[in-house]
Amino acid sequence: MSSVLELRNLALGYRDLTLFRGLSMDIESGSTLAVLGANGSGKSTFVKMLLGLIDPLAGNLNWTQGKPREIGYLAQMTEFDRRFPIRVRDLAAMGAWRGFGLRRGLDAAAQKRVSAALDEAGVLDIADRPLHQLSGGQLQRALFARVIMQDAPLILLDEPFAAVDQSTEAHLLSIIRRWRAEGRAVVLVVHDLSSVLDHCSHALLLGGQEAAYGTVKDVLTPARLVAQGYMSESQASWMFRSPTPMQEAAHV
Repeated sequence: MSSVLELRNLALGYRDLTLFRGLSMDIESGSTLAVLGANGSGKSTFVKMLLGLIDPLAGNLNWTQGKPREIGYLAQMTEFDRRFPIRVRDLAAMGAWRGFGLRRGLDAAAQKRVSAALDEAGVLDIADRPLHQLSGGQLQRALFARVIMQDAPLILLDEPFAAVDQSTEAHLLSIIRRWRAEGRAVVLVVHDLSSVLDHCSHALLLGGQEAAYGTVKDVLTPARLVAQGYMSESQASWMFRSPTPMQEAAHV
């Protein structure tokens, strides 16, 4: 696998607070990286650093594919004002602004791309509906269509499954799997551990002024999750408990 972004000896934080230091890792093509941590551990700061909104306290970022910080970005849904007076189709088209600029309209080929993105996200049938009429799941699908239009080598999704039902989550995961198959790197900032274990290849666990990176199996161990303040010992014991004979039989 080739790297999209290399981080070397990275330290993040603010002038009077260091969240973590000494992080070296590669975000690789075709990988899905989960970023987890308790509140205040540095997840939002990590997102801002990737987007170029803040600089690291120390260390280097080396972009090896695409232009620096060429990222398809999905913010948390709470940061989006659905009262903005545009249609679903217009929201998706905003993802292609690099290709057509802000003053020119979409040509026929771009319009077809927008329709294809809306279709893949499952919102083509409501393409002309204003945003304020959408449910939370419909809005998240429309925002995924915008990310599809961005066509970036690195895709950053901040809490993509918050406030959506299981059907929508499964649909969005199918899009993420397609991105991964295409060789794109996907970074998922998530709160729910269950959405990580089966769908991500690597994890970055933040907390306790530490940053642990590696495969999901190596990083998300009960001992580490407790040590870095992500969960209590009782929560870890319950999450990683051995299945009962009845539970095992249910999966046969």
